[in-house]
Order: sequence, then structure tokens, then C-alpha cells
Amino acid sequence: MTVAGVGDARVATPARVAVVGVHGHGRSHLRAVRGLAARGAAVLAAVVDPRPVVGTDLAGGDGDGPLVPDGTPWYPDLAALLADRPPDVVVLVTPIHTHLELARAAMRAGCDVLLEKPTAASLAEHDALVEAAAATGRRCQVGFQTFGSGALDELAYVVASGELGDVEVVGAVGTWVRTTAYYARSRWAGRRTLDGAPVVDGVVTNPLAHAVASALRVAGATRAADVTDVETDLWHAHPIEADDTSSLVVTLANGRRVAAGLTLAAPERADATVVVRGSRGSATLRYEHDVLEVVSPRGTRTVRGTRTDLLEDLLAARVDPAVRLRCDVAETGAFMVVLDAVRTAPPPRRIADAHVTWRGVGPDAHPVVHDVADWCARVAAEAATFTTLGAPWTP
Repeated sequence: MTVAGVGDARVATPARVAVVGVHGHGRSHLRAVRGLAARGAAVLAAVVDPRPVVGTDLAGGDGDGPLVPDGTPWYPDLAALLADRPPDVVVLVTPIHTHLELARAAMRAGCDVLLEKPTAASLAEHDALVEAAAATGRRCQVGFQTFGSGALDELAYVVASGELGDVEVVGAVGTWVRTTAYYARSRWAGRRTLDGAPVVDGVVTNPLAHAVASALRVAGATRAADVTDVETDLWHAHPIEADDTSSLVVTLANGRRVAAGLTLAAPERADATVVVRGSRGSATLRYEHDVLEVVSPRGTRTVRGTRTDLLEDLLAARVDPAVRLRCDVAETGAFMVVLDAVRTAPPPRRIADAHVTWRGVGPDAHPVVHDVADWCARVAAEAATFTTLGAPWTP
């Protein structure tokens, strides 16, 4: 019998994986399946998308071969696939407001699930997914890729060990750029609701959700019960319904706070960071690069972590029940409390034109909020919102 390795686990037959939503970000998941297939650990059993892949560059592929090999079954929706031949694993790369329905259907059909972040569109939907996983006995991994980072693990350990002394605040800073084309790509982009259903596609809950979720984990919060209060301060410079420039302060049951200053209206994209300051030292994680810098009585050091792919991690857990998922759906509860606070907060306020400069033209146009990077850094450092700090665009 040929045996292929997945991480530290051993599998006798490759897992049959279907990717739902293959145009756009779904390409990255198709690449991951292709890599696993080359090692004999998985096979692309089907693709699901309203748009066929025949005749597209997905079938043509790149320098490493087609992302969707010839003969791969295509289905227009998940229900058609599940009614025909459910795969072992379903990867869901679909709009936020579809996550609960699709993930629950896949688990009820006997599939394990890798679900793109954010988990769902409300805390109640998150709870329903946790219940579905428990009822079916299936695994549901959420795609917070940073949870597979060895550098994030090391930062959590450094904080828990007391090396930095007393830590009261864990900060998250994200200063990115999004153009008008980004919000024109789909009906749900930049929306709080769509056709009466919650979407919650704002900077806190989608583009820079990794920053928030990672900071919460470092501070010791993964479950909903770990969060006691969320103060939101939501703004937008783009002409959208949701927020693109926001701050929040989260109070945890362990006494720590998580403060996040986030924007999609920066002059240029900078590395997103999780910043920890304690009574005896500090640490900065550039999670996009898995690089951690620590300054403490032990000295100054840089840790470059490796990253575990979350699909590979899920396949390993299918083989060995002792393997704990890196981002089990139940352990995204703390983040979902934050998302729910954003969802139920008053609508984001518009940043006045006097505080915004537009750059670029047409689909490449994007707003820049004046000095926004400095204000985001202050939020993380001082654990106070834009409004509390007196940012010039606030009342």
C-alpha cells in the first residue's frame, strides 16, 4: 500500500477535496490542493461555482500546471455536489452571509470543512456552526491563516510565560489600501447587510480580521466567554455602507485589553502587526511574514516562524484524532463577539472630505485619510479609540 504523509500524520488514500468558489481568492486554495495532490495527500474531487471553469485560465493554469485539471467535475452549487457525491473535505470560499448554510449542509452530508474567515455573519450563526460540528462529529476549520504561524505561537508563549512582565494591552495595527475596484467586485463588498441578511464586510471583520483575531489569541481570548466588553468606533472614507477606518478596544475576562487601529485608507500598504508592551519588555509580530521581534531582559531576538497550512492541518486531523485543529470553529468565538459588536453598532460615520485626499483615477482610485497611520498606532499603544484620542475627523 502506498502511504503519503500529511504533516506528521500518515494517510493511506488521498482525501477527496472540493473547492467552492474558485474565481478570485479561491485560486489560493486550488494551489494548496494542487500542492497536496503532488504529494499524494489529496485530490481535487470537484469545483463548485456558478461560473464554469472550462475555457478560463483556471483550466489553463500557470507555470506549475492547471489549477483545475481536465476532467475535474464542475457543479453550479454545493447542493448539486452533495446530492451527487459528497467529497471528504469541502473548502468554502464564498460570501460571508452564505457560510452558515453551506458549512452546515456540508457537515450534515458527512464532509469536513475548511471555511474562509470570518466564521459567519453573526455570533448566533457562529454558535449554530459549533452546534452543527458537534452534532455531526465533523471538523470545521476556519481560515485564519495566522493561526498556523509558529511565530504567533511563540508570541502567545512569550506573553503567557511572563517574559514581558505584566501585559495589560495587546495592540493590532493595520494600515492597508483598498481601491474603488475592490468594492465594485461584488454586490456584498463593503456592505453591512444584503437583501435583509447581515454581511458585515468591514475592515475589522474581513480584510484585517487576521489582526484582530491574532491579537485576541495572543491576549488569551479564543472563546466568546473570554470577552466581556467591546467598544467600537467605526468610520468610512470610501462611499460604502460598512467601515474602512475603525478602532476598537476589547476588554477580556482575564483583565487584559485588545486595542486595534485599522484602516483601508492609508497612503500606502504597510505590514500589519500585533504589538505587545509589558512592564519588562515588548514584542512585535509582523504576521504576514511570520516574523517576531522580542525585547526583554533576555535580550533582543528575532524569531522567523514557519507556517502550517490549514488545509494540511485539517487533513492531518482527519487521520489522527489526537491532532487538534489550529483554528477550530469553536475557538473563533472571541472574534465573533467582536464581529457581533460591529454588526450591531450604529452605522459607520463618514469621514469629512477635509480629512481625506483621493489618489488615482477610475478603478484604481482610493482615499487617504490624513495621518491615519499615526492614529492607528496610537490606538494600539494607548488602548483608546480614535474618538477618545481626539482624531481630527471625530466629533
